[in-house]
Amino acid sequence: MSRQGLTAPRRLILDIVSESHDHPTASDVIDRLKSQGHSVAYATVYNSLRYLTEQGLIRELKLEGDASRYDSRTEDHQHIVCTSCGKVDEVMTESPKEWLRRIEAETGYSITEEQLLFKGVCAECRTSNNRTAH
Repeated sequence: MSRQGLTAPRRLILDIVSESHDHPTASDVIDRLKSQGHSVAYATVYNSLRYLTEQGLIRELKLEGDASRYDSRTEDHQHIVCTSCGKVDEVMTESPKEWLRRIEAETGYSITEEQLLFKGVCAECRTSNNRTAH
């Protein structure tokens, strides 16, 4: 689907997700709409995020916690979460194909999609932790 077929609120929400590099939650999207002077109902935001996800224009990420996050990068990639500050980054390294074949052989499944979540401490938190440890 092209952006031209989108309603004004859906286009605004898509733009916010596309311009964000922090994988915003629905609450983040609502806050950013308000900060830009837009008044959009909560239900409209949630319904629009669901619609944009169903249309393949964004991806819904179920990472840590209860709130889904949204990503405008729809190509295959994984995510890594900082266990200290909660920052989410993208992992573009492909999964080893031999590993996927072994999983298929073990389970009898044909893998059509993979969602891996890596956890660790980001460089900023490691640096600040090293500073406070001295």
